[in-house]
Formats: sequence, structure tokens, C-alpha cells
Amino acid sequence: MKRLAIALTATASFGSVALVAGCSAQGAPVSFDNPSTPAAPSGTGKSRTGGGGSPGPTASPAVAGTLMPTGPKAEFTTENTVDDGTKIGVTTLHGRKSGFTGRVWVWAPKQYFEPRYARSGFPVLIALPGGNGYPKNYWMGTDLKLQSSISRWSREGRSLPFIVVMPVLNPDSRYYYDGSDIPGQPKMGTWLTEDIPDFVKANFRTFTSRDGWAFMGSSSGGFAGLKSVLKNPDKFKAVIASGPDIVPDSPLWAGHEKERQENNPERLAEALTSQGGPDVYLAFQIGSRESGVNKVKRFIRIYGKGAVKTRLQVIPNGHHNARTYVQGMGDGTIGWISAHMQAPIPAA
Repeated sequence: MKRLAIALTATASFGSVALVAGCSAQGAPVSFDNPSTPAAPSGTGKSRTGGGGSPGPTASPAVAGTLMPTGPKAEFTTENTVDDGTKIGVTTLHGRKSGFTGRVWVWAPKQYFEPRYARSGFPVLIALPGGNGYPKNYWMGTDLKLQSSISRWSREGRSLPFIVVMPVLNPDSRYYYDGSDIPGQPKMGTWLTEDIPDFVKANFRTFTSRDGWAFMGSSSGGFAGLKSVLKNPDKFKAVIASGPDIVPDSPLWAGHEKERQENNPERLAEALTSQGGPDVYLAFQIGSRESGVNKVKRFIRIYGKGAVKTRLQVIPNGHHNARTYVQGMGDGTIGWISAHMQAPIPAA
């Protein structure tokens, strides 16, 4: 099955991570604060009050549409170091809305720390793995080169400099939960679409508009990202869905057909077009050597109309694995969603 194949890729990725010599070791504390950017409520030039209750120093206002970090701050430790010296951090998040507790890995591009962007939000890419996606999200490994590729593509003008957020996908390795709130099960839909964005807003400079929010995912993660965007078009604008499942197929849906259909991308896309939007941008990817091309093309043919904008990247000689999908992103997919999203805004 597709999910098994991509799970094997995940297992292989964990064993080949190396740190850059001279950089912080794995497990060392890491911060994503910009020293020149004191945390402040959105739309103000004030930093938070200090322990004594007196106002902090005044900073220049955030650019329009930027949400400055709201707090509370998470404590991150270094998971990996990317070849440009940036860090992939990890923390444990207690989801207030879902009630689920799981690990989340994060990476910010070099541009995030540049003074010219100190008061600007950055676009966010929530990256979901295939396979079980538990206890690790394989995009946190440097061997797949997701972060280093985004770093290079953004310097070349082929991609926005995304903050990449990598939560666990499932609560255990027994079942697939389809990134959904299946009755009687952990609320993984709420975890992905509410707790994770709230966590990012607490710790990073983001955008208030959905133009700054997207998903990407492979296989089962591709399904979860696809469904999340179609179900929450007011919060998320785009998705890169690579080798995705198209319909919810977890065995845990048994006895809950109504709820299953409420999480079916086909039904969600049809409803979104019927109600006239808002527009979403669905970037599909699939390797030429994997099965599933026809079902993706069928979805595009039937549901890719009106508010549902689609693009298909068939990757030459590509297989059902994460490395193939990073290649496809560089071949045009990341540029397509970048063109429809909000870029960070430099100081005048």
C-alpha cells in the first residue's frame, strides 16, 4: 500500500541525520526570537510589560496584516541543524482545544532573523508525513532536504521563505486517524487546524490573513492537508498534496458515516464551489511510477472548478516517497503556491 511505502521512507530518514560541525548539539536549547523584535500585541509598537508591570521599550509598528507573537513562548531544543546553519527545533505541545499532547518540530528560514523583516509576518507551511506520522514527523530529518531546499529556493526567488511546522500526525502507531475528529477518538482534526496554528501564532510572527497559511503532506499526510484546507478555507489558502489518499478510509470511521462524509474532500470541494468560495489552491503531486494518478486526475476533472483551483505535477520516474515529492516541489509546485500566498514585507 502507499502508506506502507512512505512509512519505510520515514524509517530510513531517521537514521541519517547529521549536525553541522561547530553548531549546537542535538538537545541544546534553541530560540526563534529575533533580538530586535520584542513580542508585542498585533498592530501595536509596544513590547510586553516587564515583571514590574512597567511598559517595555517602544518598537516600530508591525507591518499591515502581521500578528506579532502572542505567547506564551514554548521551550525548544535543537533537533537538527540545516546546512545553512539554521535550526530545526522541537517541543511538546499540550493542545488546549483538542486535549491531545504531542511533539512539534519547527524551522524558520534565515530571512526570519534579518532586521529588514523584524516587524513582518512570515508564511507558514504545516508539513505532514505519510505513514503513521508517530512518534516522529519525518520532515524533521535533514536527509530529505525539505528545509535546505526551501532555503535555496527562496534565495533563488522560486519559493517564499516559509516557516515550516511539523507536528505528529497521529496519536499512536496503531491506526490512521485521517487528520480528523473521529467520534470517540483523539481530536486530530482540531489538533492540526486549531492547536497547531495557535501554537505558531504564540511563537512566531505570522499573518492574520489565510494568505499566510498552507499545508503540505505525503500520502496519508497529503489527505490530511487536502481535507484540512477544503474544510477550513477561511483559515488556510493552499496545500501541496503529494500521492494523497482522496477519501477518508480509517477503520475508525465504522458506525460514523455522517461524520466520515463531513471529512470527505470530494464532498467538501463540491460544497465549496457551490457556495462560491473562498478560492483554495490545491497543488497535487504524484510520481510517474506510482499508482493513483488516475484517481488524482479524476478528482481534478470533477471537483477542480470554481473556487477549487488545482495544479498537477507528475514527477518523471518518481515513486511514492518523500524525496520524489521534494523534487516535484522544486520542479514548480512550491512556486505555484508561493504565487498565491503572502510574502514577508521588508522595512521601507
